[in-house]
Amino acid sequence: MYSASSRHQATTAVVFAAGAATLAAADAVIVRALSGAVHPFVIGFFRAFFGALILLPWIALRPSVLRTTHPVRQHALRAGFKLLAMVALFAAFSWGPLADVTAIAFTSPIFVVLGAALTLGERPGPIMIVAVALGFAGAMLVIGPSATGFTLAISLALAGALLQSAIQLLLKSMSKGDATSTLVVWNLLLTVPIALLLALPFFAILGPREMGLLALQGAVGTACMALMTHAFSLAPATVVAPVDFLRLPLVAFGGFALFGETVALTTIGGGCAHMLRRIDCRAFRKIQARQHAGLNETF
Repeated sequence: MYSASSRHQATTAVVFAAGAATLAAADAVIVRALSGAVHPFVIGFFRAFFGALILLPWIALRPSVLRTTHPVRQHALRAGFKLLAMVALFAAFSWGPLADVTAIAFTSPIFVVLGAALTLGERPGPIMIVAVALGFAGAMLVIGPSATGFTLAISLALAGALLQSAIQLLLKSMSKGDATSTLVVWNLLLTVPIALLLALPFFAILGPREMGLLALQGAVGTACMALMTHAFSLAPATVVAPVDFLRLPLVAFGGFALFGETVALTTIGGGCAHMLRRIDCRAFRKIQARQHAGLNETF
Protein backbone atom coordinates (compact mmCIF):
# COMPACT_ATOMS: atom_id res chain seq x y z
CA MET A 1 0.00 0.00 0.00
CA TYR A 2 1.20 3.49 -0.80
CA SER A 3 1.17 6.07 1.98
CA ALA A 4 -0.63 9.40 1.67
CA SER A 5 2.75 11.10 1.39
CA SER A 6 3.80 8.83 -1.50
CA ARG A 7 0.53 9.43 -3.32
CA HIS A 8 0.93 13.18 -2.88
CA GLN A 9 4.48 13.03 -4.23
CA ALA A 10 3.34 10.95 -7.20
CA THR A 11 0.54 13.44 -7.97
CA THR A 12 2.99 16.35 -7.74
CA ALA A 13 5.41 14.50 -10.03
CA VAL A 14 2.69 13.96 -12.63
CA VAL A 15 1.79 17.66 -12.52
CA PHE A 16 5.45 18.62 -13.00
CA ALA A 17 5.85 16.09 -15.84
CA ALA A 18 2.71 17.43 -17.53
CA GLY A 19 4.13 20.95 -17.25
CA ALA A 20 7.41 19.72 -18.78
CA ALA A 21 5.51 18.06 -21.65
CA THR A 22 3.64 21.31 -22.29
CA LEU A 23 6.88 23.29 -22.37
CA ALA A 24 8.49 20.70 -24.67
CA ALA A 25 5.57 21.11 -27.07
CA ALA A 26 5.98 24.92 -26.88
CA ASP A 27 9.70 24.43 -27.66
CA ALA A 28 8.82 22.59 -30.89
CA VAL A 29 6.38 25.32 -31.89
CA ILE A 30 9.00 28.03 -31.28
CA VAL A 31 11.48 26.17 -33.49
CA ARG A 32 8.89 25.99 -36.28
CA ALA A 33 8.21 29.73 -35.86
CA LEU A 34 11.94 30.37 -36.35
CA SER A 35 12.07 28.12 -39.43
CA GLY A 36 13.88 29.73 -42.35
CA ALA A 37 15.03 32.73 -40.32
CA VAL A 38 17.55 31.04 -38.01
CA HIS A 39 19.79 28.04 -38.77
CA PRO A 40 19.32 25.01 -36.46
CA PHE A 41 22.95 25.26 -35.24
CA VAL A 42 22.33 28.89 -34.27
CA ILE A 43 19.11 27.90 -32.51
CA GLY A 44 21.09 25.24 -30.64
CA PHE A 45 23.70 27.78 -29.53
CA PHE A 46 21.19 30.33 -28.23
CA ARG A 47 19.16 27.58 -26.54
CA ALA A 48 22.26 26.57 -24.56
CA PHE A 49 23.47 30.17 -24.07
CA PHE A 50 20.23 31.53 -22.61
CA GLY A 51 19.79 28.35 -20.55
CA ALA A 52 23.27 28.72 -19.06
CA LEU A 53 22.63 32.43 -18.47
CA ILE A 54 19.55 31.59 -16.42
CA LEU A 55 21.50 29.06 -14.33
CA LEU A 56 24.56 31.26 -13.64
CA PRO A 57 23.12 33.01 -10.53
CA TRP A 58 22.20 29.61 -9.05
CA ILE A 59 25.70 28.27 -9.81
CA ALA A 60 27.22 31.34 -8.15
CA LEU A 61 25.17 30.66 -5.00
CA ARG A 62 25.98 26.92 -5.06
CA PRO A 63 29.47 26.49 -6.55
CA SER A 64 29.65 23.00 -5.06
CA VAL A 65 27.34 21.86 -7.86
CA LEU A 66 30.39 21.92 -10.16
CA ARG A 67 32.15 19.17 -8.20
CA THR A 68 32.18 16.08 -10.37
CA THR A 69 33.66 12.60 -10.19
CA HIS A 70 33.98 12.35 -13.98
CA PRO A 71 36.64 13.88 -16.27
CA VAL A 72 35.61 16.98 -18.18
CA ARG A 73 36.11 15.16 -21.49
CA GLN A 74 33.31 12.73 -20.53
CA HIS A 75 30.96 15.63 -19.83
CA ALA A 76 32.08 17.20 -23.14
CA LEU A 77 31.28 13.99 -25.02
CA ARG A 78 27.79 13.94 -23.55
CA ALA A 79 27.34 17.66 -24.30
CA GLY A 80 28.39 17.08 -27.92
CA PHE A 81 25.93 14.22 -28.36
CA LYS A 82 23.20 16.29 -26.69
CA LEU A 83 23.87 19.24 -28.99
CA LEU A 84 23.79 17.09 -32.14
CA ALA A 85 20.56 15.42 -31.00
CA MET A 86 19.03 18.81 -30.27
CA VAL A 87 20.08 20.29 -33.62
CA ALA A 88 18.81 17.24 -35.52
CA LEU A 89 15.40 17.59 -33.87
CA PHE A 90 15.37 21.36 -34.42
CA ALA A 91 16.04 20.82 -38.13
CA ALA A 92 13.33 18.12 -38.24
CA PHE A 93 10.81 20.44 -36.56
CA SER A 94 11.73 23.18 -39.03
CA TRP A 95 11.27 21.05 -42.15
CA GLY A 96 8.68 18.40 -41.26
CA PRO A 97 5.18 18.09 -39.75
CA LEU A 98 5.44 18.71 -36.02
CA ALA A 99 3.30 15.72 -34.99
CA ASP A 100 5.16 13.28 -37.27
CA VAL A 101 8.56 14.41 -35.99
CA THR A 102 7.39 14.17 -32.37
CA ALA A 103 6.03 10.66 -32.94
CA ILE A 104 9.35 9.55 -34.45
CA ALA A 105 11.28 11.16 -31.55
CA PHE A 106 9.45 8.77 -29.21
CA THR A 107 11.47 5.89 -30.73
CA SER A 108 14.48 6.83 -28.57
CA PRO A 109 13.69 4.23 -25.84
CA ILE A 110 13.80 1.51 -28.52
CA PHE A 111 17.42 2.39 -29.25
CA VAL A 112 18.14 2.53 -25.50
CA VAL A 113 16.92 -1.06 -25.05
CA LEU A 114 18.88 -2.27 -28.09
CA GLY A 115 21.99 -0.33 -27.03
CA ALA A 116 21.83 -1.68 -23.48
CA ALA A 117 21.58 -5.22 -24.85
CA LEU A 118 24.53 -4.75 -27.22
CA THR A 119 26.89 -2.69 -25.04
CA LEU A 120 25.89 -3.47 -21.45
CA GLY A 121 24.82 -7.09 -21.83
CA GLU A 122 21.31 -6.42 -20.49
CA ARG A 123 18.71 -8.97 -21.58
CA PRO A 124 15.25 -7.54 -22.25
CA GLY A 125 12.34 -9.67 -21.07
CA PRO A 126 9.37 -10.74 -23.22
CA ILE A 127 7.26 -7.72 -22.26
CA MET A 128 10.10 -5.34 -23.10
CA ILE A 129 10.53 -7.06 -26.48
CA VAL A 130 6.81 -6.57 -27.15
CA ALA A 131 7.19 -2.90 -26.16
CA VAL A 132 10.09 -2.47 -28.59
CA ALA A 133 8.06 -4.13 -31.35
CA LEU A 134 5.15 -1.77 -30.68
CA GLY A 135 7.46 1.23 -30.81
CA PHE A 136 8.93 0.03 -34.11
CA ALA A 137 5.43 -0.53 -35.50
CA GLY A 138 4.50 3.00 -34.46
CA ALA A 139 7.50 4.42 -36.30
CA MET A 140 6.66 2.39 -39.41
CA LEU A 141 3.08 3.70 -39.35
CA VAL A 142 4.35 7.28 -39.37
CA ILE A 143 6.90 6.58 -42.12
CA GLY A 144 4.48 4.50 -44.18
CA PRO A 145 4.73 0.92 -45.46
CA SER A 146 6.34 2.01 -48.73
CA ALA A 147 8.69 4.44 -46.95
CA THR A 148 7.10 7.35 -48.85
CA GLY A 149 7.09 9.25 -45.58
CA PHE A 150 10.83 8.72 -45.06
CA THR A 151 11.67 12.36 -45.70
CA LEU A 152 14.72 14.35 -44.63
CA ALA A 153 12.81 15.60 -41.57
CA ILE A 154 11.90 12.05 -40.51
CA SER A 155 15.52 10.93 -41.07
CA LEU A 156 16.75 13.77 -38.85
CA ALA A 157 14.17 12.90 -36.19
CA LEU A 158 15.42 9.29 -36.20
CA ALA A 159 19.01 10.52 -35.96
CA GLY A 160 18.03 12.72 -33.02
CA ALA A 161 16.31 9.78 -31.30
CA LEU A 162 19.39 7.59 -31.85
CA LEU A 163 21.71 10.23 -30.40
CA GLN A 164 19.35 10.74 -27.48
CA SER A 165 19.55 7.03 -26.71
CA ALA A 166 23.37 7.26 -26.71
CA ILE A 167 23.07 10.08 -24.16
CA GLN A 168 20.82 7.94 -21.95
CA LEU A 169 23.36 5.10 -22.02
CA LEU A 170 26.12 7.55 -21.04
CA LEU A 171 23.96 8.87 -18.21
CA LYS A 172 23.43 5.33 -16.94
CA SER A 173 27.07 5.24 -15.82
CA MET A 174 27.59 8.95 -15.09
CA SER A 175 24.57 9.26 -12.77
CA LYS A 176 26.18 6.79 -10.37
CA GLY A 177 28.88 9.31 -9.44
CA ASP A 178 27.28 12.75 -9.87
CA ALA A 179 24.03 14.37 -8.78
CA THR A 180 21.49 15.22 -11.47
CA SER A 181 22.02 18.95 -10.89
CA THR A 182 25.77 18.54 -11.49
CA LEU A 183 25.16 16.68 -14.76
CA VAL A 184 22.69 19.34 -15.95
CA VAL A 185 25.03 22.25 -15.13
CA TRP A 186 28.10 20.71 -16.78
CA ASN A 187 26.06 19.80 -19.82
CA LEU A 188 24.82 23.37 -20.33
CA LEU A 189 28.16 25.06 -19.61
CA LEU A 190 30.07 22.83 -22.06
CA THR A 191 27.37 22.94 -24.73
CA VAL A 192 27.74 26.72 -25.12
CA PRO A 193 31.35 26.78 -26.48
CA ILE A 194 30.81 23.65 -28.60
CA ALA A 195 27.62 25.08 -30.08
CA LEU A 196 29.32 28.42 -30.73
CA LEU A 197 32.04 26.79 -32.82
CA LEU A 198 29.48 24.91 -34.92
CA ALA A 199 27.15 27.91 -35.27
CA LEU A 200 29.76 30.51 -36.31
CA PRO A 201 29.55 29.77 -40.08
CA PHE A 202 25.77 30.23 -39.99
CA PHE A 203 25.46 33.40 -37.91
CA ALA A 204 23.44 36.27 -39.40
CA ILE A 205 21.99 39.51 -38.09
CA LEU A 206 18.83 38.67 -36.16
CA GLY A 207 15.85 40.94 -35.61
CA PRO A 208 14.10 41.58 -32.29
CA ARG A 209 11.43 38.96 -33.09
CA GLU A 210 14.01 36.21 -33.61
CA MET A 211 16.06 37.21 -30.55
CA GLY A 212 12.92 37.33 -28.44
CA LEU A 213 11.86 33.85 -29.54
CA LEU A 214 15.37 32.48 -28.95
CA ALA A 215 15.47 33.96 -25.43
CA LEU A 216 11.99 32.55 -24.75
CA GLN A 217 13.12 29.16 -26.00
CA GLY A 218 16.13 29.21 -23.66
CA ALA A 219 13.86 29.92 -20.70
CA VAL A 220 11.33 27.29 -21.82
CA GLY A 221 14.02 24.65 -22.31
CA THR A 222 15.61 25.30 -18.91
CA ALA A 223 12.23 25.25 -17.13
CA CYS A 224 11.29 22.05 -18.96
CA MET A 225 14.52 20.36 -17.85
CA ALA A 226 14.06 21.54 -14.25
CA LEU A 227 10.44 20.35 -14.07
CA MET A 228 11.19 16.90 -15.51
CA THR A 229 14.28 16.46 -13.31
CA HIS A 230 12.25 17.35 -10.21
CA ALA A 231 9.41 15.05 -11.31
CA PHE A 232 11.83 12.10 -11.53
CA SER A 233 13.14 12.94 -8.06
CA LEU A 234 9.62 12.72 -6.58
CA ALA A 235 8.30 9.52 -8.17
CA PRO A 236 9.51 6.42 -10.05
CA ALA A 237 10.14 6.63 -13.79
CA THR A 238 7.17 4.29 -14.30
CA VAL A 239 4.90 7.07 -13.05
CA VAL A 240 6.63 10.03 -14.71
CA ALA A 241 7.71 8.75 -18.14
CA PRO A 242 4.24 7.95 -19.58
CA VAL A 243 3.10 11.54 -18.94
CA ASP A 244 5.61 12.71 -21.56
CA PHE A 245 3.26 11.26 -24.19
CA LEU A 246 1.14 14.42 -23.71
CA ARG A 247 3.67 16.12 -25.98
CA LEU A 248 2.20 14.51 -29.09
CA PRO A 249 -1.39 15.86 -28.86
CA LEU A 250 -0.10 19.23 -27.63
CA VAL A 251 2.36 19.53 -30.54
CA ALA A 252 -0.35 18.41 -32.96
CA PHE A 253 -2.70 21.10 -31.61
CA GLY A 254 0.01 23.76 -31.86
CA GLY A 255 0.82 22.75 -35.42
CA PHE A 256 -2.85 22.90 -36.40
CA ALA A 257 -3.67 26.16 -34.59
CA LEU A 258 -0.61 28.14 -35.63
CA PHE A 259 0.58 26.60 -38.90
CA GLY A 260 -2.52 24.91 -40.32
CA GLU A 261 -0.98 21.42 -40.13
CA THR A 262 -3.30 18.43 -40.16
CA VAL A 263 -2.50 15.14 -38.46
CA ALA A 264 -2.58 11.98 -40.60
CA LEU A 265 -4.34 8.86 -39.33
CA THR A 266 -1.01 7.01 -39.59
CA THR A 267 0.52 9.48 -37.15
CA ILE A 268 -2.34 8.94 -34.70
CA GLY A 269 -1.92 5.17 -35.07
CA GLY A 270 1.84 5.46 -34.58
CA GLY A 271 1.32 7.61 -31.50
CA CYS A 272 -1.11 5.06 -30.02
CA ALA A 273 1.46 2.30 -30.62
CA HIS A 274 4.07 4.35 -28.74
CA MET A 275 1.59 4.90 -25.88
CA LEU A 276 0.96 1.14 -25.65
CA ARG A 277 4.72 0.59 -25.65
CA ARG A 278 5.08 2.91 -22.66
CA ILE A 279 2.26 1.13 -20.84
CA ASP A 280 3.97 -2.22 -21.49
CA CYS A 281 7.28 -0.84 -20.17
CA ARG A 282 5.51 0.49 -17.09
CA ALA A 283 3.87 -2.89 -16.48
CA PHE A 284 7.21 -4.65 -16.93
CA ARG A 285 8.93 -2.42 -14.37
CA LYS A 286 6.09 -2.88 -11.88
CA ILE A 287 6.36 -6.64 -12.20
CA GLN A 288 10.13 -6.44 -11.69
CA ALA A 289 9.68 -4.26 -8.60
CA ARG A 290 7.14 -6.63 -7.09
CA GLN A 291 9.27 -9.68 -7.78
CA HIS A 292 12.24 -7.90 -6.19
CA ALA A 293 10.15 -7.14 -3.13
CA GLY A 294 9.11 -10.79 -2.92
CA LEU A 295 5.42 -10.17 -3.47
CA ASN A 296 3.33 -12.92 -5.05
CA GLU A 297 0.81 -10.66 -6.71
CA THR A 298 -0.26 -10.84 -10.34
CA PHE A 299 -0.27 -7.53 -12.25
